[in-house]
Amino acid sequence: MVAKRFSIAQGVIMLVISLFSLACLFPFLMVISGSLSTENDIVNYGYGLIPKHITFDSYRILFLGSNRIVDAYGISILVTGVGTVLSLIVNSMGAYVMARRSFKYRNILSIYVILTMLFSGGLVPWYIICVRYLELKDTIWAMILPPMANAFNMFLMRNFMQSIPEEIYESAKIDGASEIRIFSRLIIPLSVPVLATIGLFVALSYWNDWFLGLMFIDKQELQPLQLLLRTLISNVDFLRNSSNAAAMQRIMPQIPSESMKMALTVVTIGPIVFLYPFLQRYFVKGLMVGAVKG
Repeated sequence: MVAKRFSIAQGVIMLVISLFSLACLFPFLMVISGSLSTENDIVNYGYGLIPKHITFDSYRILFLGSNRIVDAYGISILVTGVGTVLSLIVNSMGAYVMARRSFKYRNILSIYVILTMLFSGGLVPWYIICVRYLELKDTIWAMILPPMANAFNMFLMRNFMQSIPEEIYESAKIDGASEIRIFSRLIIPLSVPVLATIGLFVALSYWNDWFLGLMFIDKQELQPLQLLLRTLISNVDFLRNSSNAAAMQRIMPQIPSESMKMALTVVTIGPIVFLYPFLQRYFVKGLMVGAVKG
């Protein structure tokens, strides 16, 4: 009887989870449908799961400059990959120092990191430092270095590392291991769940960023994908609302601005969708960062 009740409960839970999964899938399907719909269908009928008239005009416009799209994809992939790795290294090293109880000044360092979350120097001083002193203008590092160290991510890693038993550190010290060896050979393998979880968030942040490219990048060959597509959408909106809109409509009856936004979403979301399944198994443990002290 208990086994039967347990099976019924399992079936109900699976049904609820399945319905919830379908509900989460609907918006993504509507985005794909919107990207394949004509502008008239979106204006007259709104977004739906199945396009009434299938068209690829939005994708044709997006890939008119296919070489630039490919180059921008390469820049975004490079920035995301290098930025994520360097960010995890910097944040994990800072978190390790703050998590070590034997470090005399760890509380002072923690307060200093907290202050960076509460106060900011402002946009203009930040820009002057990046351009005049760090000379990041029109370099790939302009999109990697500014957001690399993140105080919030550092504290999440610190909380996770503090849950690691202190006996592990002590036994490694007795065996003659240095701090670098303890960090690289013991702490990093034990911190894989939190590294994977924060790594996905950091990668998503790098991938979706267009502001740093807008601020520091003037060379077209260094523009990331998000900035390039944002510029394209802005130009389409400008042409649609400009005084030359009538002339543009003679060339193209209707500029598919709404469906282009959906096509842009499809183009940019791909790498993150493929990355998520590989990191999903770490999420349950990684999102419980610091919840239980070991």
